[in-house]
This record gives sequence, structure tokens and C-alpha cells, in this order.
Amino acid sequence: MTDAPGGRPPFSAVLCDIDNVVRHFDSSHLEALERSAGLAEGTTKKVAFAPEVDGPLLLGRITEQEWVESIARGLAGLVDEETAWALGTTLLESPFHADETVVTLLHRARARVPVVLVSNATLGLEQDLDALGLAGLADHVVSSARVGLAKPDPRILALGAERAGVRPERCLFVDDTLENVEAAAALGMTAVHFRGPADLERALEPLFA
Repeated sequence: MTDAPGGRPPFSAVLCDIDNVVRHFDSSHLEALERSAGLAEGTTKKVAFAPEVDGPLLLGRITEQEWVESIARGLAGLVDEETAWALGTTLLESPFHADETVVTLLHRARARVPVVLVSNATLGLEQDLDALGLAGLADHVVSSARVGLAKPDPRILALGAERAGVRPERCLFVDDTLENVEAAAALGMTAVHFRGPADLERALEPLFA
């Protein structure tokens, strides 16, 4: 799994997604509220994560409260206005936790190469990382809401490589969304589709050999 004289690993930096990789959300409260409102579980997320609803949020063009307002509008006709707002607010305030296995792996990787977190996120990302105790997890954080670009746009991936100080083809890119993985591969990155910590561990093996 090496590609250079002396056994140099095939990458010189790690670009890693955050949500559903490092950070995971607990949707149990939201799902319970949906059930009590007579909605199928997942209805709120389907509305909230439609490109026309969460796109402006992820590009930093609207606030989180304006996003909740958009969700409530999208739920109109399915539930009453008060319930629609409660569903949107509950989604926004869903508790989250860090995957400690992934965090440990990234800390180990950072001891050897730059680590950059590249995330489609809100303007509250940095505060959330602080709350998780992960402000020092990476050398840089590239948030879509801060830079006005969102994955799978190759420009945000290239920006991640630039922040790491290496060429795109010398980056390992890890993401749970296949579309983003394919975009990274098109730039020449070593791209890994994350489905669990074992995927990250295997991808990082060349660093730890």
C-alpha cells in the first residue's frame, strides 16, 4: 500500500468529513415527535435536507433559525404550524456525540501528516466542535458555510488540499457520501467511502505501518 521509494505512504495529508464520520446525531426525540404527529419517521429530514432548503444554510446564506422556518413551511399541510416549528427546532437541536474510535485514528494520523476537516456545515460548526472537545482535532477546518462552497463542488476539496499544503493527488479523502467520494477521486485523491471506523482504519494503515 505504498507507492514511493522507502515505503512512502500514497498520501501526505488527510481530508475528512465530519457529520456521520466524526460526529453522529441522535434523532430519537425527533422520531418520537413525528410519530406523535402522525408522520412517518424521516419526514422532517426529507424536507429539511432537500437541496433547496438546506443548500442556503450550508452556503452560509441563511441562519439556522431561517432554516427552521423553511422546514416549517415545507411541512405545512402535513401538520399544524406549531408542530411544524417544533419538528424543525427539534431537528436543529438534536444532540450529537463524537465517535471516539474515529477521533483516536485522526489524532494518530495528525501526528504524521496534516489533517483537514472538510464539511458541509452551518456557521455553528466551530462552536459544535468546541462543545465536543475537538477544537484541536485537525490542522484546519474547511466549513462550507464559511467558504461559500459545498461538497461535491471540487473547489472546496481543492481548498482542503491547499490548506493542507499538498497537491490534491497526495490527499486521502474520507466521506460517508458517495457523490463526494467520487468528486474527490476525480481530482486524483485517494478517496474512501466511509461506512464505519474500520474503513478509516484500513485507509490509514500506510501511515502506521
